Amino acid sequence: MLNLKDITVRLGGRTILDRASAALPPRSRVGLIGRNGAGKSTLMKVMIGQIDPDEGSCDMPRDMRLGYIAQEAPAGTATPFETVLAADAERAALLAEAEHTEDPDRLGHIYERLNAIDAYTAPARAARILVGLGFDEEMQGRPLDSYSGGWKMRVALASLLFSEPDLLLLDEPSNHLDLEATLWLENFLKAYRGTVVVISHERDLLNNVVDYILHLEGGKVTLYPGGYDAFERQRAERLAQQEAARAKQQAEREKLQDYVARNSARASTAKQAQSRAKALAKMQPIAAAIEDPSLAFAFPSPPELRPPLITMDMAAVGYGDTPVLRRVNLRIDPDDRLALLGRNGNGKTTLARLIAAQLAPMEGTMNSSSKMNVGYFTQYQVEELDVADTPLEHMTRVMKGATPGAVRAQLGRFGFSGERATQKVGSMSGGEKARLALALITRDAPHLLILDEPTNHLDVDSREALVQALNDYSGAVVIVSHDRHMIELVADRLVLVDGGTAQPFDGSLEDYTDIILRKADDNGGGDAPKADRKAEKRNAAEWREKQKAAKNAVSKAEKEMALLTAERSRIDQALFDPKSATGAEAKMTMTDLMVKRAAVEKKLEAAEEAWMEASAALEEL
Repeated sequence: MLNLKDITVRLGGRTILDRASAALPPRSRVGLIGRNGAGKSTLMKVMIGQIDPDEGSCDMPRDMRLGYIAQEAPAGTATPFETVLAADAERAALLAEAEHTEDPDRLGHIYERLNAIDAYTAPARAARILVGLGFDEEMQGRPLDSYSGGWKMRVALASLLFSEPDLLLLDEPSNHLDLEATLWLENFLKAYRGTVVVISHERDLLNNVVDYILHLEGGKVTLYPGGYDAFERQRAERLAQQEAARAKQQAEREKLQDYVARNSARASTAKQAQSRAKALAKMQPIAAAIEDPSLAFAFPSPPELRPPLITMDMAAVGYGDTPVLRRVNLRIDPDDRLALLGRNGNGKTTLARLIAAQLAPMEGTMNSSSKMNVGYFTQYQVEELDVADTPLEHMTRVMKGATPGAVRAQLGRFGFSGERATQKVGSMSGGEKARLALALITRDAPHLLILDEPTNHLDVDSREALVQALNDYSGAVVIVSHDRHMIELVADRLVLVDGGTAQPFDGSLEDYTDIILRKADDNGGGDAPKADRKAEKRNAAEWREKQKAAKNAVSKAEKEMALLTAERSRIDQALFDPKSATGAEAKMTMTDLMVKRAAVEKKLEAAEEAWMEASAALEEL
């Protein structure tokens, strides 16, 4: 059990966490979510002891081993394989001691302990984890210093997973991963035997892996059962109730204010007015459920162009004299929505740069419309923003000759209106910087948007807003992303970049993920003989049916829990304030309400038990 008790953290004069409390069940998998800047990383640092709270405590068993990725990526001449093995400090220390000790009794104890911690299977486990995260055998043996920062962070993640802590803490682990590695990580986490707390904005990861959502908002945390979709339903119900209560309270407040204003001066009603004034002063305002204007994404519509925008015929592209991709045949029309699939390092970004005309074809031909305007988003643009400047200064610089109104209008499309346009970039969150970069590359209303991992710094709400904006956008879109939710909702064509070329993928994203997961199973199982194809297809079909039934059972239980939770809230509201009751509750006595609440509570317990059984069945599948 991990128990957060009234945790308050103040940083730089600002309250980040305000008496945040939650009890996380043992061996649970918890998704820690919240808007950018809400304090998720701060709360995680409190859990691992990097930050001492100003008030409150984080209680857990004394012998609980914690695992958390440090900010600095590993470096040096050690290989990824050596680095991962060294993460098990006890194993490394015992093996080193065994080589030098001359005490036979001590040596016997060492070998017993090595057997107990499964030390002799460690190399195979380390290799499996590295393969899952994209390191083939050759890559596992190269020095760390030969890798980019993103690949080094994969080694850090592999080391953490290999060490198998009792409490595994992950802060946006998929940011440095491609779709294939993200799928592998999900499967690993679903089978993990300890407690997991993961900060993530990946809707699919949160739906597939976690059994609780810990939502951080306004310095407070609320624990919801289920994955992200279940959280959304429960939260929507909660916000609707909050808004209804706020409206009722506001009406009551106005009524009291009117009475006090009209009756304070009259002797006959002065005492009653004074009493109502006291009640008014004690009334705690209920916060309104306000939509955040900073979620704005609106891509300007480009002028129409005749198709095609781009055609490639047997094109090759690469760097220097070395081609990365060959025999690429591709056509992009003004209304196309493409997603590029394939492992990192296979050439997705190289193909995106060819489409953007940042690279020229080495062989074959590529023709594009002379009037076409391209907007190309990469993480480098986010990192290269001038931290000393404001969004207004950035946009004014790139929109030379434009009126101040036009500059402000483009910033406003992406949520930078009023004072937000004049804040320093250095004080902005990663998500705000990503929105500014998108605003900058779309200033000329591009006919084609190329987005290379656009969601890395965006929270879930911002990702939903981006998806909606892309679906409203009238130009063509090419996406490179590990966010399946975005690909499914935006792309209508899939292109697989693999084996030194790019080919249309005939099938859905679900088909592609099934292929990846089967490959992962094959890699983990060694050189097993190939199964009969018909039997394999039949087994796969049966498995899909079972999985579908289990998913339906989970969804049914979640809906039942949401309905019963809402009903219980209505009963509680009627018990607390009978005058506010509506519907059937308005006609019930206090006794009837108490009886009904007990019945609802019993049904809710049964629904939760059904949800746990269905979730366990789905997890087993």
